[in-house]
Amino acid sequence: MMKIKEILHAIELIAPIPLQEGFDNSGIQIGDIGQEAKGAVVCIDVTEAVVDEAIALGCNLIISHHPLMFKSLKSLTGRNYIERCVIKACKHDIVIYAAHTNLDNAHQGINRYLAEMLNLQHVRILEPQKEKLLKLVTFVPYSHADLVRSTLFGIGAGSIGNYDWCSYNIKGEGTFRAGENTNPFVGDKNELHTEPEVRIEMVLPAFKRGEALRALISVHPYEEPAYDFYALENLWEQAGSGVVGTLPEELEEEDFLYLLKDTFHLKTIQYSALRGKPVRDVALCSGSGAFLIPKAISYSADVFITGEAKYNDYYDVEDKLLLAVVGHYESEIFTKNIFFDIISKKYPTFAVYMSGFDVNPVNYL
Repeated sequence: MMKIKEILHAIELIAPIPLQEGFDNSGIQIGDIGQEAKGAVVCIDVTEAVVDEAIALGCNLIISHHPLMFKSLKSLTGRNYIERCVIKACKHDIVIYAAHTNLDNAHQGINRYLAEMLNLQHVRILEPQKEKLLKLVTFVPYSHADLVRSTLFGIGAGSIGNYDWCSYNIKGEGTFRAGENTNPFVGDKNELHTEPEVRIEMVLPAFKRGEALRALISVHPYEEPAYDFYALENLWEQAGSGVVGTLPEELEEEDFLYLLKDTFHLKTIQYSALRGKPVRDVALCSGSGAFLIPKAISYSADVFITGEAKYNDYYDVEDKLLLAVVGHYESEIFTKNIFFDIISKKYPTFAVYMSGFDVNPVNYL
């Protein structure tokens, strides 16, 4: 019997909750994740129609991109669609969960997905997260160095870009004297002991600190393992806002806009003045990504794609790049595909549905 929390764990392996922005409210919105999972509906926004759809399908899990609730509810009277969704979900034991900016910032999140749709090459994060990395240093006797390393690698430490199992190791000697109330792994009580040891260093995401420490202690042979965590100023190149990459070949600006329209199945595109220059380097950020325009310019991108922009943004880019605005909903509709793919690949016999009642709240005439 599979629990809902197991389904959500699969999502969070791709989009860990600590990747979300400070203003966000990703994660569990409503419900008991310890209950048996009967089926899931994936969507962008939770509406009453989506909740009714889940009930009709016999599903007790809704996974959305946008959180149903950004703020705490002070009452629950059904006065708006949010409160009505909460009431109905609670009545039917439905769990509602959101993966929002944590999916935006994830290495394999929505922006990478859009880049792959455009067949971009050499894709990298446009604005990597800052102050999100730690270095773990520990000292281990030779006999247990491989075990400690492999255990830490297993929880995600030691990953740098497309490389994993990364560590630095220095051989040396450690000294200690075991007290009377100890049970030393090596050496004798009340006697100075010198032990050949390996100093192991590896980087890890800061949010994995607790998990790394538990893993280290679980396999380290010493009663009192020595370890240090150092905060790093390095940018975390595997997490952050937007992406930038290169087209397989140059395209004229108008041809690129038609390619974008066809690839993302768009009714319309808003764009700034054509510059009369070819497009090769492409930057993009789904949703409200206009804040990254200066970063895209600094990367010498030829075009920046996003879901929303202000009127003056079309002026401000001048001839530095082409701004292409595709619509917030249109830039994030494929989050449903990501959720669906994660769940169906991990649990191929589990019932997961892409909502048919998940519609764009913005209409075009």
